[in-house]
This record gives sequence, C-alpha cells and structure tokens, in this order.
Amino acid sequence: MPDNRKVKVMVLDDSPLFCDIMSKGLSGDERIELVGFAGDPFDASAKIPELEPDVITLDIEMPRMDGIKFLRSLMPQFPLPVIVISSLKASVFEALDAGAIDFIAKPDNLTEESPRFFANLKMKIIAASQARFAYRRRENTEIRLEPAGVPGSVDPRGIIAIGASTGGTDAIKSIISKFSSNMPGFVIVQHMPAGFTGMYAKRLDSISNLEVKEAADGDEVLPGRALLAPGDYHMTVEETGSGYLVRCTRGLKVNGHRPSVDVLFDSVAKAAGPRGIGIILTGMGTDGAAGLKKIRDCGGYTIGQDERSSVVYGMPLAAYIFGGVIVQVPLYRISDEIIRKLTSG
Repeated sequence: MPDNRKVKVMVLDDSPLFCDIMSKGLSGDERIELVGFAGDPFDASAKIPELEPDVITLDIEMPRMDGIKFLRSLMPQFPLPVIVISSLKASVFEALDAGAIDFIAKPDNLTEESPRFFANLKMKIIAASQARFAYRRRENTEIRLEPAGVPGSVDPRGIIAIGASTGGTDAIKSIISKFSSNMPGFVIVQHMPAGFTGMYAKRLDSISNLEVKEAADGDEVLPGRALLAPGDYHMTVEETGSGYLVRCTRGLKVNGHRPSVDVLFDSVAKAAGPRGIGIILTGMGTDGAAGLKKIRDCGGYTIGQDERSSVVYGMPLAAYIFGGVIVQVPLYRISDEIIRKLTSG
C-alpha cells in the first residue's frame, strides 16, 4: 500500500455506542480513514466488497454469528488483516487460530478519551495494513512430523532467546512445536498485554514437547523448558553457579514496550555470551535490534526471520540493518537452523 494513502478501516461491532467511540477515537489521525461500520457478520460480508477496507476490527461476541465463525468464513473469500477487540481472553487465541492477525484488550470503561487504548490500536492498525497476510497462511502449513532435538546431553548453560511482536503468536508456535524436550532452555518475549501471556503459555505448552510456562521471578532456565515473559513485566536472565534464572520486574517501558525484547536480549548477551542464540521474529518497530547486536558482539549466534515469511518485516529488518543478524531464514527453517548451530558447535 502506498505510504501516502490512508489505511481504510471497517469496524465490526453490534454496539452503536462502541462504534461512536471508535469513530471519535480514530478521527483526526491522518494515517487512518474509518470507511464504515457493520453491526453483524452478514452486514460485514455485504459491505466488504463495497468499502474495500485494508483492515477490519472485530468484536468476538456478535449477533447471528460469533466472531470466530465469521473469521473462518471470511478468510477463504476475503483474506484481510483482522484485529480482534475483545475482553474475552480465551476466545482471543481461538480468533488468532481462525485467522486474526492481532488483538487488543477492550478496557472495562472505554471512552473516546482512552488515550492508551487508541494509541495502541492505531499502532496495530498501521502494522496490520503492512502485513504479508496471504503468505502467512501458506507458511504455517509447513510442519515437522518428527520433533527435533540435540543428540546426546544438552549444555545447561546454553540458552535460546526469542523476540516477536505482530504475527509472533503464530511464528513462536511454529518454532516451539517442532522441538523435542532435549533442547537448551528458551526465554521468550512476545509483545502481549497482562492477562493474556499466561493463557498463551498454556496453549504453547499443550502443543509442544517443551515445558512452556509464563515466567515468574526467580524461575530457572532449564533444558527442555521455555519461559514466556509475563505481560507488563520486563524479563531478564541472570547467571547462577550452574545455569541461569530469570528476573521479572516492572521498570519503564523500553521502545514503547513492557516486556521489551531489547531488555531480554541485553541480559542474555551479558549472562550467556557465546552460549546464547538470539532470534528476532516478525513485528513492527525496532525493539530487539540493539539487543540482538549485543548477543552477536558477545559471540552468540543470531537469526532473523526473512522478509517473505514475516507478517510484518519491521523488527527483523531493523535488526539486520543494525548489524545484529548473522543469518536470515524463512520461518519454517528457523528450527532447523537452531539445530544445525547446536550440533555443529
């Protein structure tokens, strides 16, 4: 989409009050044009060909057809970027599985004067408008039938750090699901608000041979375990006598995020040095670029998701330009690249 054209947004919600709040909250942004509203999925299906939106916002609880069913019927015909706006935490991940590109939590008392909500929503709309959406649907069909691991014993001082944002929930799942439990410990930052990371960790745990959990302050980084930074907390890695543990702290936002990928990567560079592997995945912005460079400068190995397989090629591009990426590979090859590096030394 040309940079000088506004992003056309359609709001799908059955509440006239919410639609009015959205109209006022998105007005005045020169990057965004609110082209219309739909009160239910059937209304939306009729209006999409006429309005030609670039991005749709969607409430999950809808009359006549719920938002999950709508997504499943929408994607084959109109594979558009959809941002879910919902207070139903569990249903958000069903929506992502059904094809939504991102989500944002609906505040309990939303008004047109909810600056944090609308600042985040606008950022997500811009990111969604830049998404390589059609390729994402093909990319994630490539899966490994047999989980891969490291032959022999695992170095307890090895550590694999992953950072992601928009499109990252699918990307992380694609990588994590391909490993056996015979792997070094993982530490992961996915830009996600508080209240959602615990459920996301449980979903990853259910499809992985690794133990995946939302990190708590003082958790050990162990072989076969993946720790996900909790929403609204930075996560750092500290060296112990025999391995590592994580610290989860509030602190100021870094690059506009908490948790921040840069904060995690910085700590991995200091704690693990050449034993660290850093991976930067799809997402908008520059978070993680400086930290990945530090991992590389300390002798660690670094991987960037390539442009074609990234939903949004922002964070991987920034890391590449900054000099932090040793190798760029498609999403489906990242797990193979990790195994190759671990087995080749």
